[in-house]
Amino acid sequence: MSQPRHEMNYEKKELYNTELTDDLKQHYRHVLAKIGEDPDREGLLKTPERASKALQFVTSGYEMDPAEILRSALFREDYSEMVLVKDIEVYSMCEHHILPFFGKAHIAYIPDGHIVGLSKIPRVVDVFARRLQVQERLTHEILHCIHDVLQPLGVAIVMEAQHMCMMMRGVQKQNSVTTTSAFVGEFEKEETRSEFLNLISARLH
Repeated sequence: MSQPRHEMNYEKKELYNTELTDDLKQHYRHVLAKIGEDPDREGLLKTPERASKALQFVTSGYEMDPAEILRSALFREDYSEMVLVKDIEVYSMCEHHILPFFGKAHIAYIPDGHIVGLSKIPRVVDVFARRLQVQERLTHEILHCIHDVLQPLGVAIVMEAQHMCMMMRGVQKQNSVTTTSAFVGEFEKEETRSEFLNLISARLH
């Protein structure tokens, strides 16, 4: 008889570069001390290790190949209408202040003989987002990766994000949203681009 779920032992497994974690821990301890904190007080004892692991996670995109992710799920298909994946959650780190920015991306492409597994598009977003970024570059990197690998008739992306560097510091505008967009191929035509923009604005579900 299997154990009830609440009685099963649970061991959380996390894979991190041990040497890098130990190195970063020392730097975080130094930073805590420099800002006037006591890194040896109870609440901060494990903070340097947690922070070093968190930093490795949010920058893990450097170790991933977004083009290979797309190539792993390419399928030959005659479908040649717009494929749209919208409301893709985006979490990234501003390279200017090392503070988060977050929001949504809406991505469409028009196939030209090949389609890609739908889950791969959000994964490509994650790979580029898990690097130190600016929203403008992030938008173009995603678009060009999809365009280069799929060779579609066109690609479109609109990204909307809130930046903590504007909300917590600086101008401190909590309700500001930054929108970036990029279009290539068929989406450079006004009619196709308008269809895409209308679709991402509509609530069809």
